Amino acid sequence: QKLSENEMKLNLGITNLELKVKEKGYVIETYKKNIQLSEVKLDKNNTLFLKDKILKKYKLAKGFYAGINNVFPGSGYINFHQSNVIILSSRGILAFKKNIEDNEENFKQIKNNINEFISKDQFKKSSYQWFSLKDLYIHNDKVFISFTEEIKEDCWNTSIIYGDFNYKNIKFEKLFSPNECVHSKENIDKEFNAHQSGGKITLFDKNHILLSIGDYRSRYLAQVKNSVNGKIIKVNIDSGAYEIVSMGHRNPQGLYLDKENNFILETEHGPLGGDEINIIEVNKIGKKNIQNFGWAISSYGEHYGGKSSANNVSKYQKYPLYKSHAEQGFIEPLKSFVPSIGISAIVKISQNSYVVSSLRKKHLYFFKLSNQKQITNLNKVDVFERVRDLRFHKNKLYLFMEDSASIGTIDLI
Repeated sequence: QKLSENEMKLNLGITNLELKVKEKGYVIETYKKNIQLSEVKLDKNNTLFLKDKILKKYKLAKGFYAGINNVFPGSGYINFHQSNVIILSSRGILAFKKNIEDNEENFKQIKNNINEFISKDQFKKSSYQWFSLKDLYIHNDKVFISFTEEIKEDCWNTSIIYGDFNYKNIKFEKLFSPNECVHSKENIDKEFNAHQSGGKITLFDKNHILLSIGDYRSRYLAQVKNSVNGKIIKVNIDSGAYEIVSMGHRNPQGLYLDKENNFILETEHGPLGGDEINIIEVNKIGKKNIQNFGWAISSYGEHYGGKSSANNVSKYQKYPLYKSHAEQGFIEPLKSFVPSIGISAIVKISQNSYVVSSLRKKHLYFFKLSNQKQITNLNKVDVFERVRDLRFHKNKLYLFMEDSASIGTIDLI
């Protein structure tokens, strides 16, 4: 099945598109015409009953074709500006809608210059959808987007662009771009994976945001104190200057600042098992010893292939993955998932109550934290799709569900 010309125009939201993707019969032909902005069309909503909750799904019928895990359909992120829902595709479609429940209203695209920072030249460098936009965050009429930046030829890291939010034309500029990068071929361990890029953004205070950066499978960097890789960093929103908040992370996918309890909740993908939920203490940030969560020395997971693989002998010698973090002088995870769930975002929904989403297991995990900072009442809810992003807004949980390129909503009144 060939996509129509208008569908191709919506695919990336950039000009001079020249890309071929083949998956499950879909072909995006080489296309070299200027792209006109259009609407991102919604399908009729679908209602699912999930234990004691109701999930409403609003499928993006047209406009989100390029995914991060799957070539088709698309991946994306959700945020809010005033009363509007804002969505961003993994390849640059930025759009808004006033009322997600109005089936007659489609998302309207917002013109932007994202393609000046990442575009077809980067997307076509990997058949694994490694290179993409990683998150969308809006605060005080400023919009921040993280992405995998090609710092120099075939050498990558996670960066942030930002701009003044408006509904006509957002002009982005660079806020944060690391001086270092991980080369896709010429690296110490001869391994590279840009899915391990992190990229989650959240607010820290009026002058700073937090950014998660993965190790790009150069595992040793997570324990190098002057590297940003495998770290959570605090970025000044005026100057782009940064400070390392925590280290020893593999691929941090979720961040939530709990102001009430004065800590940051962080989620990260483990390797074969060992996905983690971690607590970063705010009052310890800026101290002499950076809070260290152990990767790639300690993990409850295993290297892909496990200890029985002959190819992993030297890997375990260099990165032993001890099962105790504390015995090695590191901070134990609040929770570790074995096997992995493909952990993604985390949000707070009420006092000491939280939700974590998953990609691989296609679940939501509702839980509470005790006064002793222990997880209680963990409740798993199957939503039957990979959940890429998760937001809580006005008593409603919003999900970006990437197996169908849908926005899900759950009322939590």
